[in-house]
Amino acid sequence: MTRRNWTYPDDWLSALTTFGVAPGPSTPPVLVRDQLNELYRFEIRRLRDKLRAGIVAKSDYVGLVVELRKKYWPLALQPADWERICGQGR
Repeated sequence: MTRRNWTYPDDWLSALTTFGVAPGPSTPPVLVRDQLNELYRFEIRRLRDKLRAGIVAKSDYVGLVVELRKKYWPLALQPADWERICGQGR
């Protein structure tokens, strides 16, 4: 089995480190994306629970969801896009 080296763009690495995710050259992009997706799902569920508990006002909820989506902007790209971008050997 051959090991492939991946090169993550600097803006991606900067975004990922804010989540505590620090992929190395041998870390497949799909694995990194899956980890980021798990963190996003955790946060969106926590926000939903705050809404249900009355901690977050319903009128504020949509704006907070949009903020989370902006925070997790790398998830807007599909796994194949991650592999294409990180596999270009920048």
